[in-house]
Amino acid sequence: MILIFGGTTEGRAAVEVLDTAGHKYYYSTRGSGQYIKCSHGIHIVGAMESTDMEAFCLKHEICLLIDAAHPFAEKLHQNIAFVAENMHIPIIRYERIYPPRNPDWIWCDTYSDAVDWLEKHGIKNLLALSGVQTIPKLKTWWSKHPSWFRVLNRQESVNLAQYYGFPKERLVFFDGSETEDILVENLQPDAILTKESGESGYFSAKVDVAAKKGIPLIVIKRPVLSGDYYIVTGKQGLKYRVERLVPGFFQLKSGFTTGSCACAAAKSALKTLISGEEYSQMDITLPNGEVVDLSISKTIRNENSVTCIVKKDSGDDPDVTNGSEIWVTVELTDMQGIIFKAGLGVGIVTLPGLGLDIGEPAINPVPRQMIVAELEKLLQLAALHQGVFVTISVPGGDKLAAKTFNPKLGIVGGISIIGTSGIVRPFSSEAFLASVRKEIQVAKALGCQHVIINSGAKSENILRSRFQEFIPQAFIHYGNYIGDTLKIIEQEGIRQVTMGIMLGKAVKLAEGYVDTHSRNVVMNKDFIVSLLRESGCGEEVCAKVYRFTLARELWNILPIGNPFYDLLVQKCMKVCCAFLQNSQLTIILIPECQV
Repeated sequence: MILIFGGTTEGRAAVEVLDTAGHKYYYSTRGSGQYIKCSHGIHIVGAMESTDMEAFCLKHEICLLIDAAHPFAEKLHQNIAFVAENMHIPIIRYERIYPPRNPDWIWCDTYSDAVDWLEKHGIKNLLALSGVQTIPKLKTWWSKHPSWFRVLNRQESVNLAQYYGFPKERLVFFDGSETEDILVENLQPDAILTKESGESGYFSAKVDVAAKKGIPLIVIKRPVLSGDYYIVTGKQGLKYRVERLVPGFFQLKSGFTTGSCACAAAKSALKTLISGEEYSQMDITLPNGEVVDLSISKTIRNENSVTCIVKKDSGDDPDVTNGSEIWVTVELTDMQGIIFKAGLGVGIVTLPGLGLDIGEPAINPVPRQMIVAELEKLLQLAALHQGVFVTISVPGGDKLAAKTFNPKLGIVGGISIIGTSGIVRPFSSEAFLASVRKEIQVAKALGCQHVIINSGAKSENILRSRFQEFIPQAFIHYGNYIGDTLKIIEQEGIRQVTMGIMLGKAVKLAEGYVDTHSRNVVMNKDFIVSLLRESGCGEEVCAKVYRFTLARELWNILPIGNPFYDLLVQKCMKVCCAFLQNSQLTIILIPECQV
């Protein structure tokens, strides 16, 4: 059994992740008002001392603790660390993302340090955006000087402030309706005090207003955690750790793409080249902003370069590259920019339509962007005005490529370095469909009668922006299993389904293939041409299709709104409706330009 601590944004995210597994777990919050709507979580209310926590863990056979509590909940962090060490239970710390510490701000280790600074600099009117719990910690200041505290707009916070002796008329309330700009304009403080609360604690908004108004910003540093933690900063990192610390809790293990592996290896190699240190783990930022750690298998130093190796872990996806070693060599150069080279086992592009120039290494745009972002940050921090050669190799990649469609796509000599989300989600087993069923059941249990199904990260991002009012559990990946997913939706009694689909899969689906995996079906150019003719397109357009490498190239010759796309969706509807009797289906074709 797993126990989560924290009614924070991170606590809620942890509950959302664990709920998709379909197994019971516990989540603990200080108050009943922090209840999180979920299907399988059991809510525990009330602060736990270490003895209570230990007894609870023993009684309920807790095998993993997830600390998603507020960064300043020091006593709780200490209790969790103590119990974990005593009972030999691993801890995952769901950490917030923190911006770099700006030297222009006044950083204080304690509230006493902050009071000393205020006294020393003759501050007269303070606005504290640090929360009601910090009122007693600053009493030596506000008992002698005009001060304002912003607190949550609820009676519990007002009562607590008055219990601490703070005047009610000096409270201002946080309810989301008044911005920091308006608040500062009304109060005209001489200084603002806040805590290093991270992005989910509205830290950036507080920082921005202080900078805009030219007001000194005093920041209380977040406490340093003690104990042995696995640190994660987002849902994927959490799921990845849970999958490996509690095998079987999730039916399928996820992994990381070749692009993520190459990014971690490249960053580790450049850090070693600059600092001389070697690293066993390297953090990278995924396209969604989440930071994850990957293991570095080996570091090899040469006279002017460093090579790092990351072993590809695809989880339970039967990816041909699973277990392969991704080698990345970096070398500084007087040329500007990050320059990519294909090493042994990485393919070269020989045909148009892949989004890469002919002759370029088959390193897809998103992995390139990830690597460039990480390396440019390192160069900037080291004040190096140089470029970097990045050579990516995959030993045995030429043989692996023969098992893929790379030769058909005009990629020769090896595999592609790919990944749009940085994450490998297992898309091809009975267990995946069992997971789809569980996700649909969870959505239904939470009151969803309308689910949004999509193939992966690209389409989901677009659909989330269109359906912002939907809860996260309403968005479900079908991968390539369109037909099976629709069957499950019908069986589970979901009344309405919206399917987002990109052009490549839509063409396959319209032809009647409800499992669109490339191992089963490839783009049929004759079928596309037949649809073009049926929709009224001329032979000049039809001829261009035979020069295509990928279906998405149609967007380059047919503008949005062309009758072809309506016909394509109609064909897809006809195929899908064979699986549905009681569920109403809407299909959204997602243009490549929106991704």
